[in-house]
Amino acid sequence: MINGERTLMRPLRWGMVGGGRTGQVGYKHRTGALRDGTYQLVAGAFDLDAQRGREFGTNLGVASDRCYATYQDLIAGEADREDKVDVVSVATPNFTHFEITKALLQAGIHVICEKPLFFTVAECDEIRDLASKNGLIVGVTYGFTGHPLVHQMAAMVAKGLLGDIRIIDMQYTHGFNAGDDTNAGDAVKWRTNPATAGSTFVLGDIGTHLYYLSEVVLPHIKVERLLCDRKAFIPTRAPLEDHATVLMHYDNGARGRLWSSSVNAGNMGSQRYRFIGSKASVEWSDSHPDQLLYEVQGEPNRILHHGMSYLEDESLAVDRMGALHTEGLGDSWANIYLWIAQAIDARMRDDDAFLASHHYPGIEAGTEGVRWLENCVRSADAGAAWVDYK
Repeated sequence: MINGERTLMRPLRWGMVGGGRTGQVGYKHRTGALRDGTYQLVAGAFDLDAQRGREFGTNLGVASDRCYATYQDLIAGEADREDKVDVVSVATPNFTHFEITKALLQAGIHVICEKPLFFTVAECDEIRDLASKNGLIVGVTYGFTGHPLVHQMAAMVAKGLLGDIRIIDMQYTHGFNAGDDTNAGDAVKWRTNPATAGSTFVLGDIGTHLYYLSEVVLPHIKVERLLCDRKAFIPTRAPLEDHATVLMHYDNGARGRLWSSSVNAGNMGSQRYRFIGSKASVEWSDSHPDQLLYEVQGEPNRILHHGMSYLEDESLAVDRMGALHTEGLGDSWANIYLWIAQAIDARMRDDDAFLASHHYPGIEAGTEGVRWLENCVRSADAGAAWVDYK
């Protein structure tokens, strides 16, 4: 069980680009990073409005002279400090991720970036090579993949409790974009503009969460072919989609379905995952995050509760609240940030043995998410055709 004891010799000196007062994700990053004492927020370029960003940063406890107007100013201002930042989180719109991440890595700074990581696999490969050359870590934030019951599912699959995996069924939907964008805020406008969002809307914004979580639970099977059918029910969002269904064929013969939508009117936001094997099935939803439905063929259904001693060690090791209290998104983010911190610390110590066995969402996870999006777009643009996964 994680209880907040120190796991690093010193906290990482941490900065942020974006994540300011008007941002949607900044507080989630800080909730995760500042939980265990593994990070100390010391610098930031929090806002396009420099004055507002400086006021916001000082309210967070950051020294005013380390609240920078731009990420370029942050890099320059930190360069010659003995206590310069070790790592910076990029919590900005998609189209800025590549240039900011590249500049930070060139300056010798580790990076934690929002998803989708970049626009193309080629950009991912360039960043992977740069990070490797400079001995740096790139982490990616996939929200609920730090939840203990996600790792319970992964352990059950690995230990054969489900048998051979046959069916993967996933859903992440909400209804907050069911109306048109006439009065939409900036956070919606940049997500529905190809110039700033990339080649997808809901697939990149929320669908990649589904895909990566399935990779955590099922690392041993890979997509061979997929078919993506996507649509913009609000016409002004075209050619991007606000609704998509993806069918997938896996290399072990399994079949998968993924539904991602922001026009599920009345839905307040829900993720659901069901993994079906030849012996049993498991199902987990963020609507009931403390419970895992375990169904064995021919036996009564069971509801497994997080934090209980009957769970696998892999789940108990990342539990934070204990069985009496519900684990949530903030706890999951805290695990992700902790794992990335441990990876950065190991890289600083050149501990390759630790890194070889350490789980965290890194550049490979981010790259695979972008690769999946490229294949989805290729299929959809071909008229919802089956395509070989490249």
